Amino acid sequence: MSDENRKERDIMMVMRKVLANIIKDTTPEFKTMKHPLSANTIEDIRQCLRLIAAREQELAKEAGEASSRPYFTDEKPRAEVIPISKIGGLDKKEPEE
Repeated sequence: MSDENRKERDIMMVMRKVLANIIKDTTPEFKTMKHPLSANTIEDIRQCLRLIAAREQELAKEAGEASSRPYFTDEKPRAEVIPISKIGGLDKKEPEE
């Protein structure tokens, strides 16, 4: 990855983090409270985050990195390893005639 692309990725990451912190800091504690940001500003922030995500994907693709998605640490993995001994039908005895 070139120095220019690395610098651009760093800028994108910082911008995304700053916008996320602004969202956290300005989001009201209760849904009944009025949001301090206008609807237009909220939509502009969403557009910025979409553009940042799209550019980060482009840069990752140019660098040949695999596409990665965020996940929660307590999220159950999509694939589950099951021991062969637990597979049904292997423990059964042959039917008696």
